[in-house]
Amino acid sequence: MIRIIGIDPGSQRTGIGIVDVDAAGKLSHVFHAALVVAGEEDFTLRLKRIFEGVDDIISTHRPVECSIERVFMARNPDSALKLGQARGAAICAVVNRGISVHEYAATEVKKAVVGGGRSDKTQVQHMIGVLLGLKGPIQADAADALAIAVAHAHTRSSLERVGIPRMAWRRRR
Repeated sequence: MIRIIGIDPGSQRTGIGIVDVDAAGKLSHVFHAALVVAGEEDFTLRLKRIFEGVDDIISTHRPVECSIERVFMARNPDSALKLGQARGAAICAVVNRGISVHEYAATEVKKAVVGGGRSDKTQVQHMIGVLLGLKGPIQADAADALAIAVAHAHTRSSLERVGIPRMAWRRRR
C-alpha cells in the first residue's frame, strides 16, 4: 500500500488530499481538506500557515509520496508569483519530511480523472466522489488535491506495469 498526498496550492486556500493505492491500483480515500489562509493580513504569515498546515497533515497521516500541481502562467503576474510562493511553502514542508515530489500539469490531472484536459471543477469534484466513493459535495480545492493524488496513483501504476521511469515517460510525449 502506498499513501500519496496531493496538493493543490493556493495563496488563499491550499487543497490537501490523501489516498492509499494498493498493488492492484485500487484507491482508498484517507483524508481531504482545504487549508484556508486568506485571513492573514501579511502574506508571509499565509506562507507560514501553509508550511505548518502541510507539515501537520504529513505528521498525522504519514504519506510516502507527494503529487502537486505544476504552476501555470496566470493572466495576472502578481497572482502567479503568489501562487508560486504558496506552492514553494507546501513543497518545502513535504521535502522537509523526506518525501519525493511529483509534479503534474492541470490538464494531466483532468485527463487522468475525468478523461479530458479541459474539464471544469464540477466535473472533477463529481468524478473524485465517484472514484473514491465519497458521499455529498467535496470542497473544490480539496477535490482538486484528491484528483492530483489520484492522477499520480494512476501514473505510477501504469509506469510500474510497463517498467518505464517517469522522467523517461515525460520525454516521450
